[in-house]
This record gives sequence, structure tokens and C-alpha cells, in this order.
Amino acid sequence: MSLLFYNLSIHLYQWLLRLISPFHAKARKWTEGRKNIFNQIEQAFKGNQVPVAWFHCASLGEFEQGRPVIEAYRLQYPEHRILLTFFSPSGYEIRKNYAGADFIFYLPADTARNAARFVSITQPIIAFFVKYEFWYHYLRTLHNHKIPILSVSSIFRPEQLFFKPYGGFYRNWLGYFTHLFVQNESSRELLKSIGIRHVSVAGDTRFDRVKQVVEARREIPLAAAFKNGQPLLVIGSSWPADTEVLIPFLNEFVGPLKVIIAPHEIHENELQALQKGLKGKSVRYSQATEANLPEANVLIIDNIGMLSSLYQYGEFAYIGGGFGTGIHNILEAATFGMPLFFGPNHQRFQEAVDLIRLEAAFPVRETADFKKSFNLLFQNEKERAKKAEITRRYVAERTGATQQIMNYVGKINGIED
Repeated sequence: MSLLFYNLSIHLYQWLLRLISPFHAKARKWTEGRKNIFNQIEQAFKGNQVPVAWFHCASLGEFEQGRPVIEAYRLQYPEHRILLTFFSPSGYEIRKNYAGADFIFYLPADTARNAARFVSITQPIIAFFVKYEFWYHYLRTLHNHKIPILSVSSIFRPEQLFFKPYGGFYRNWLGYFTHLFVQNESSRELLKSIGIRHVSVAGDTRFDRVKQVVEARREIPLAAAFKNGQPLLVIGSSWPADTEVLIPFLNEFVGPLKVIIAPHEIHENELQALQKGLKGKSVRYSQATEANLPEANVLIIDNIGMLSSLYQYGEFAYIGGGFGTGIHNILEAATFGMPLFFGPNHQRFQEAVDLIRLEAAFPVRETADFKKSFNLLFQNEKERAKKAEITRRYVAERTGATQQIMNYVGKINGIED
């Protein structure tokens, strides 16, 4: 009965996306991206005789978690080919030209027929599923073909179906994995409680990715000139809901403070609204000159791809998204060492919970929350430096998950050189 319900839900999901696709851009990309998908895959794999490693990610965030493992695998097995699949357009559309993979496709819907055909065409020798990706037919097909399956940076919580009294069907899926590399001890204990013991606590591969980002950071002379030796608050990946809370504070704050705002999405109307709401002098990055930069208090980043390097100039960071579905990447800021602020929807992010517990990060529900926490640190340099060191050390001490996974990969039959 559970399998029947699962299969019906997959078909219903596809039907609904097709139905709304004329009116919904993301649904349209999801459906159009899968048109003739098997013809594309067959053409790409025609005549391939090289071993293939398959990495599957739901979206862009999971890709960033899987990326260190993809690149480590490439280094360790340069003669193998890498297949990368995405469930969501927000991952595929941004990374469809990623140079680290040989084949990049949308994942066909999880039906028994699709899974059998996909595995038959691609013939992977190993499969990596990143974080929350659990697809019954793909897992079962890979397992039946005796293809090793690794779960990377997965995290488990009591409210998930695996741990419900009626979740037996879903618990069985976990038995298809050869090994699960989880982020924390609580995940391992949860899995142990339902009899799943092929588990290791490796941590989060995002820490390894952040280390790569920091090592590859670039200097941004314009940002350094804007800072000009003054304290700097970087507001990263902000949404209007974030700036609505922050702008009243910025407009009344008195002190030597520079602010960089990097919106999550670049829309002209939102940029105009942002500048209109700020009482102080602001300038967009694309319009900054030697003449107008020194007199500006706020620098607005109107491009994409610069944020991770901007954090190196900050003393404080506010990470956006916490008034929506969840906060964006806080590790990129944390690794440079600075106290962090973010909105209330942070509970699903282990690093946020950890850093709040360590008193180096501060949740914000309203302007008064931010004002209180920020002013205390701004006025006490010794305390600010203490919080900054906590965030820096938190990231530094948690790298190494990728190497642990690759050590395991090296031991799997058929993968060793």
C-alpha cells in the first residue's frame, strides 16, 4: 500500500507541475528540462567505456555540499567520468556548465521504469546522494545491481518519516545505502534507534567547501577603499524582509560604521526601494567612483558572485533569509572570524544552532534585537574579538569530512586503482 501511495504521489507531482508550468517559471523549467531527457542521456553516453561516478544533488545548496567530494573524487580518480544530476532547476540552471562534471542532467522522475533505464544507460560504479536526497526506485535499482551508494552530509531529525511508527516503508530505503556519512552524533543515534548501523559521523562537507572558497578568495580593491579602515557590517544574501528590520537601525546609528549590502536577488525596483529607504549616502557597486565612494556609508552590491570574498573585509555579518524559508550560508562569513546575526528561521541549520549556543551568533526577530546585540559588541572590541575567534575556530575545527568519505571510497571493491 505504501509503495502504491508513493508511486501515485510521484505521478501526481509530475501532473501538477505540468498543469501549472504555463504560469510558473520554475515548474516550466522542471518539466521542459526533462523533455526527451533519456534521448539526451543515451546520446551523451553512447559508446562510453569509462567508469562513471554518479553524484545527485537536489539543488544548488546540496551541490555546494557535494562539490568538495566531486572535486576530491576527480583528483583521486582522474580516469573516471563524473555524472551530476539535479532535481531542481535552481541547481541545474546555475551549474549546468560546471566544469568539474562530464555529464550534467536533470534527474528523471523516480519511477521504477525511469530508474531501471537510467542505471542501464549510465552504468555507474558508485553513487553519491547528497544530504536529503532519498528516492526509492533509484536506491532500490542501484542496490539490486550491487552498485555502492553513499549518503553524503545527511542529517536526520525525529520528525522525519523514517522515525515514525508508520514509517516502515521509508526505513527500508535506508538499508539500500552502502554507508551513510552523517553530520552529527544525534543523527547517528536516531539511525541506531531504528537498527541502521552502517553510519559514520563525518561532519558537513560544506566546511571543506568553505575552506576552498576562502583559499580562493580574491581581493576587491573597491571594497577595501570603501571600508577605509573603519568597522564594516556585511549584510549578505538579504531579502526585503531582512532590510526592513535593519534599515531603521542603520538610519539612526551614530558611529564610524560602513555597511555593505549584497541582496540575494538583483532587481531594479528592489534596489531603488533599498536606496530610497536609507537616509545616509549609498552607492551601487556598478556606479561607484573615486569621487562618490568616500562619502558613502552604504555600498550596495548589484552583481552576483562577489559575496564570499566581501566577508574578508567585515567585522560583523548579518546573513539573510531568516525571515523566509531559512538562512543562507553563514559559514562563508564565520570562517573569516566575526560575530553573526540572522533572522528567526534558523533552527534547521546546525551551524546556526551551534554558534548561538556558543554565544557568537545572535538571532534577530525585530530591529530592537539587532540594535541591542550589535551595540554591545560594537562598543566592546574585546568582546567582539572573542566572538570572532569562536566563529573562526568553529569552522576550522570541522573540516575533513571529504577526506573521510574518500578514504571509505578507496576501500570499496571496484573503486580502488
